[in-house]
Amino acid sequence: MMLSRLTALLLLSAAAWSAHAKDAAAAADYPAKPIRLIVGYSPGGSNDVIARLVAKRLQDSMGQPVVVENRPSTGAIVGAVVTARAEPDGYTLMIGASGPIAINPAVYKKLPYSPQDFVPVSLIATFPLVLTVKHDSGIRGLQDLVAYTRKYPERSNYSSSSSTFQMATEQLKEQTGIQAQHVPYKGSNDSMLAVASGEVTFSMLDPGPAAGALKGGLIRGLAVTSAERMPAYPGLPTLKEQGVDLEIGFWIGLFAPKGTPAAIVQRLEQEVAKAVGQPDAAKEMTRLGLTPTVNTSSEFTRQIDREIKAWTQLARQKNIVVE
Repeated sequence: MMLSRLTALLLLSAAAWSAHAKDAAAAADYPAKPIRLIVGYSPGGSNDVIARLVAKRLQDSMGQPVVVENRPSTGAIVGAVVTARAEPDGYTLMIGASGPIAINPAVYKKLPYSPQDFVPVSLIATFPLVLTVKHDSGIRGLQDLVAYTRKYPERSNYSSSSSTFQMATEQLKEQTGIQAQHVPYKGSNDSMLAVASGEVTFSMLDPGPAAGALKGGLIRGLAVTSAERMPAYPGLPTLKEQGVDLEIGFWIGLFAPKGTPAAIVQRLEQEVAKAVGQPDAAKEMTRLGLTPTVNTSSEFTRQIDREIKAWTQLARQKNIVVE
């Protein structure tokens, strides 16, 4: 019996060593072929722009093509599923955002993937939202919006293109007493156009889609949800400056399928830090209203765990469920 137990332990040790040696060998040769970078959103949006910015720098640094593959769908679910089911060898990666990774699990009744299906590699950028209204609505500040929705609750509404923006807006409603109904739209641009045309009273938009409409005078910015004013919009006050103790931020990061060798994850973590640290990359992100931000895989994992718990609690409080 003792011999059998010893033999079993030796076999387990040998298997573990063999797996470690195989992973180390794979990492040493990595990358040996093109890498595909999945984006769960349409071309032209912030996630797509960041994907292409990072892909070029990873390609230049690692010497292999990094091909961006757009898989747009509601909630970025298709892109997440494609990545989760891919071979965990480092040759399929995903540009993931707060929505599919931290918020979808909190609001969807059923998902075809789990956050545990991925290895968080590193943050790439963080960004706040911009609270907007139609330019000629007569609403010129946050308190004007609060007063309007309280006076006309039956005609007050807001647009959002995903559960991410809906959850953020529900946070704002909770803190300010804004009264408004949710109206869903298919994409960020549709959500912005709904505000510009007066279909909805207001919307919280990510900086990228809001930029052109703000500068073109189609919509008016009332506030940013960051702790400090954004360099891209220095004239827009924060929520805190207007008496609301609320800060809302989202992120974009790099993910690999669960089971990707640790040595490859570590290499990618280092490559992301190098790419994001390049002055031209940082300048382009800042122009888009994003803040270049990196961290380690373990730090990113802990951050996502905290956020899932927080968003789940809010979703239950507000009874937000997506079938």
